[in-house]
Amino acid sequence: MGWKPRQNDRMYRFVVYAGKTVFAALRLPVVVSGAENLPAPDPLNGRSRRAVPGRGAVVAITHFGYLDFAFAELVLWNHARIQARYLISKRAADHWFVSPFVFGLGHVVTDRKAGAAAYDDALAKLRAGEYVAILPEAGVSRSYTVRSLKTGPVRLAAEAGVPVIPISVWGSHRLLTRGHGFSLKRAWKSPIRVHVGPAIHHEPGVDVAEETEKLRQELQDGIDACIADFPVTPEPGAWWMPARLGGGAMTDAEREAADIADKKAGRHDRG
Repeated sequence: MGWKPRQNDRMYRFVVYAGKTVFAALRLPVVVSGAENLPAPDPLNGRSRRAVPGRGAVVAITHFGYLDFAFAELVLWNHARIQARYLISKRAADHWFVSPFVFGLGHVVTDRKAGAAAYDDALAKLRAGEYVAILPEAGVSRSYTVRSLKTGPVRLAAEAGVPVIPISVWGSHRLLTRGHGFSLKRAWKSPIRVHVGPAIHHEPGVDVAEETEKLRQELQDGIDACIADFPVTPEPGAWWMPARLGGGAMTDAEREAADIADKKAGRHDRG
């Protein structure tokens, strides 16, 4: 277990600016659509957003690559200096290097064997006016289509009385994802597309399963919008394109079988 500092806006700003510096050095063009769907900016606390009770939101992000969260945060930060609190696995949070950032940035640590504590922590942050970000696929989708989601985003949003903001990220998996390590040549000037869908509001007592499927479809619609105007023409069978579009990624059936095999082997357990 590493050092566990208190939540610190200065540390969050440091991490954001460090990420922006790396993205700028790689000359990554980030094209955003749907930014008008984000809530109006809130007052600032110095150079960061001030949490205002009743003004929080759940942010649901697609998960095709390991950097999707970073580009979603970039959009939130540029819009209104939003410091989203991400759900982070206990395994990651226990790492000596990662741990200080997890706690200093105010993220929510999730333990699959005892998820109630993380749920309560996320709920408290939402009620205090924070943005809580979740990658509800709970693992990288190797078909590069949005797979079934965990119900947490809908349940949290309904109970806290806040909206769900869907953010679809396309292209960051070309930089770094499962089975494909980082390549400077591939990453250089590699475009990233981000689409923000309309905020979704839920009333208490909502049909969680039905609304979760609607959220999945909204995220997939966002991915489809990103692919439609993505500025890179893929070669036939390109590994980073979905099979349904002629790419070399797993089909949905192959991805489901691979996920089941991983679960049986104790890897990437979605809980």
